[in-house]
Amino acid sequence: MAQKTLADIQQEVDDYISQFKEGYFSPLALMARMSEEVGELAREVNHSYGEKRKKADEADNSIEMELGDILFLLSCFANSLDIDLTEAHNKVMDKFNTRDKDRWTLKNAEQ
Repeated sequence: MAQKTLADIQQEVDDYISQFKEGYFSPLALMARMSEEVGELAREVNHSYGEKRKKADEADNSIEMELGDILFLLSCFANSLDIDLTEAHNKVMDKFNTRDKDRWTLKNAEQ
């Protein structure tokens, strides 16, 4: 499968949502749904890496699918607020590369 950019993903999500009269949920509803999905991701991580194992009758979700759900909702959230996720990412990386540049120990730092 071909690589997709964040712009491609946002457009694909917008194309999907735009076919429905209801359109995007409100920012508050999107935040609530995102919180639910993050909780589902936490549950999957706990099942995979924590001490809590799944019950026999629990759905067979995966970390990959939960991250996919979060990416879809994040794209919905950004689209509904007219936010370019690539630009948002670039701004955050600039912040990490300037303000937080000395926060962590580089692997290739001299001893």
